[in-house]
Amino acid sequence: MNILIFGPNGSGKGTQGAIIAKKYNLPHIESGAIFRKNIGEGTELGKKAKEYIDRGDLVPDDITIPMILNRLKEDDCKNGWILDGFPRNKVQAETLAKALKDEGINLDYVIEIVLPREIAKLRITGRRLCVNDPNHPNHIAFDAIKPVEKDGKLVCRVCGGDLKTRPDDQDDAAIDKRHDIYYDDKTGTMAAVNYFKQLEGPKVISVDGRPSIQEVTDSIMKDLK
Repeated sequence: MNILIFGPNGSGKGTQGAIIAKKYNLPHIESGAIFRKNIGEGTELGKKAKEYIDRGDLVPDDITIPMILNRLKEDDCKNGWILDGFPRNKVQAETLAKALKDEGINLDYVIEIVLPREIAKLRITGRRLCVNDPNHPNHIAFDAIKPVEKDGKLVCRVCGGDLKTRPDDQDDAAIDKRHDIYYDDKTGTMAAVNYFKQLEGPKVISVDGRPSIQEVTDSIMKDLK
């Protein structure tokens, strides 16, 4: 079972990806982790990527996509995978789809978590990250996943670990920039989602991201077989 998962920052995409990965025993592959691994191990692709990153430039697709394909061909992906964080735009979607086809790798599902932009922004500014596991959901604005208080401070509701905020989660301009890319349905991430909707082959599962985590999970799971 090979899956792409999409959702704006604040939609719970990482949380849902982790739940799906655990249920189906799939590696939850995040594009950022692939970069860090290649750079850390000093692979040829990693060295090339680092040159761009060190200059503050975007890593081109002809480096990024081979990295991703190499990861998808590793032993732990033999029974499937869930890819999170890529593609981010329509060109990358087209290039990735062609690369998968050329490698004989089927894409079975595309999961889209739909969330209005204003709600996504609220969720970002109120979320807190567990230092032990960033997929432990904590949010100061939602009672169901509100952190708990211990010794006068808020701690993770799941494991009791310390909580932190991402600096860019409290930066309106940074949030707007990320969302500008995601919600762009001409060339951005939404355009990538729409591209996959038109392809023959993968089943597209679009779910409302506004309900609780469990309700969103249930909506995904009923169509994920």
